[in-house]
Amino acid sequence: MRIVRTISEIRMALKTLREGGHRIGFVPTMGYLHEGHAALIKQSTARCNHTVVSVFVNPTQFGPKEDLAQYPRDLDRDQNLCLKLGVDILFLPETSEIFPTGFGTFVEPGSLGEVLCGKFRPGHFRGVATIVAKLFNIVQPDLAFFGQKDLQQIAVIRRMIRDLNMPVDIVAAPTVREADGLAMSSRNTYLNPEDRKRALCLQRGLLAADAAFHKGERKASKLAAIARKELSSADDVQYCQMVDAYTMEALDGEITRTAALCIAAIIGKTRLIDNVVLSPTDEGVQFINHLDPS
Repeated sequence: MRIVRTISEIRMALKTLREGGHRIGFVPTMGYLHEGHAALIKQSTARCNHTVVSVFVNPTQFGPKEDLAQYPRDLDRDQNLCLKLGVDILFLPETSEIFPTGFGTFVEPGSLGEVLCGKFRPGHFRGVATIVAKLFNIVQPDLAFFGQKDLQQIAVIRRMIRDLNMPVDIVAAPTVREADGLAMSSRNTYLNPEDRKRALCLQRGLLAADAAFHKGERKASKLAAIARKELSSADDVQYCQMVDAYTMEALDGEITRTAALCIAAIIGKTRLIDNVVLSPTDEGVQFINHLDPS
């Protein structure tokens, strides 16, 4: 595995591979890698000739009162995991390499970045779209891999590559969960033992709605209400919303296309998100683990 830290170095490393017609897979991360990241890396190594992983804690997607300084980091562990999984290039840029003095160009995600998490984290998806656009320009991958847990992020990135004509396909991979069902997240380390147990209410809500859906319930508001009943142990429920799985448009009537029930809740001092994809057609089966439909 080759470790590179500058844009010029990674471009040089990939130039020969790209000219040789090799398929490049890319997994952008903020580090503190867990089994969710490992699943993305495994998909990339299975589908691509070479895999690039980046570790960069992006300051532009954190709000002024968010956890940038406290965000968990363990670079040694990240490197060891990437080496074990067969990553070819690990990109570890400094902040000054990505955002040099005088940087002032940002990607605005539009309405997609203003709903759900965007409503509670103003500017978050502006930062996400900007860093992903920069990384795509630097790495120029054929495929990029993201986890279903960050469903709105996937929607923002898909819209960005469509609108800006970026030649990369997005693979949405299933959410990887802890043994008890909690969606894997670097922020799970913030939870104390009591909060960790309470956090399972998100999964219980999603499972309850999923069960009702498969028994025939199709009304979006009813399914959201079923999930919300399971969230009483949360300190705050920011949203429990049924949306179009591709556009994040709120759904209130009957579900006739692929939808997602998305939840964001505060447990203790930790903000957690999760979702389940629901579809009355076979398209829902294909939504996860497929290439960008656009």
